[in-house]
This record gives sequence, C-alpha cells and structure tokens, in this order.
Amino acid sequence: MSQMFPFVLNALLVLATIYLHYEVLNRMSRLMPVLPFKPRSRVMVGVIGVLLAHCLEVSLFALGYWVSADPIHGFLGGEFDGSFSDYLYYSFASFTTLGFGDIVPEGNFRWLTGIEALTGFVLITWSASFLFLEMSQNWRHD
Repeated sequence: MSQMFPFVLNALLVLATIYLHYEVLNRMSRLMPVLPFKPRSRVMVGVIGVLLAHCLEVSLFALGYWVSADPIHGFLGGEFDGSFSDYLYYSFASFTTLGFGDIVPEGNFRWLTGIEALTGFVLITWSASFLFLEMSQNWRHD
C-alpha cells in the first residue's frame, strides 16, 4: 500500500490542479467580455485571476506535502522548519520550476516535486496562451 500512496497522491493533486485551472480559465473567458471595464483593464483582471489560480494550485501541492510528510512517504529536508509556510515556499519554488535548493525533497517527495514542476510548467504555459488570446481580442480595442 505504501508504494501506491505516492502515485495516488500525485494523480489526485495533478487532477485537482488541472480541474481548478480549467474552471478558472473557463469562467474568466465568460466573465471578461462582459466586465464594465475598458478592454485593457479586462486583461488586467485576467492576469490577476490567473495569478490567484496559480496561488491556489501551489497551495494544493503544499497541502499535499504537508499532510503526507513522514519517513515512509517522504519529507522535506535542508533549511526546513516544518511550518506550513515552508511547505508553501517549497511548493512555489517547485511549481514555478525555480528550485532554489535550500529545501530539498527526500524519499517519495522527489516524485511529487517532479510532477509539481511539470504540472506548474504546463499550467503556466496554458495561462500564457489564455492571456495572449484575451489580449489579442481586447488590447487593440482601446
């Protein structure tokens, strides 16, 4: 059972973040055209919405690290004090593929870190594509 746990955790976190991202972008694509703002301001709303979505997604991964940390399933080492703030910081560094190295994954958290980085890269790219499309539709109307 302990061998399946990292796979199940990874799958659930990836599915949850993809679903969350899809829903945010879907709702924003319907909301942005009807906002009573100038077109450029609508794009700014889109940027803020995307940033908030990414913060929620990072928080989901941080929660995954936090609830599953133990010597069997994995843990974080290095300059890490065990606070949720450190899990969140590590998750931001992983999701954005920044990866400082002051906090390091041990055990099965290495897999979760890799999956988070890949998922973050894909979702950030998806966000960039979404914002590009919104800009191409709204930017020149100002």
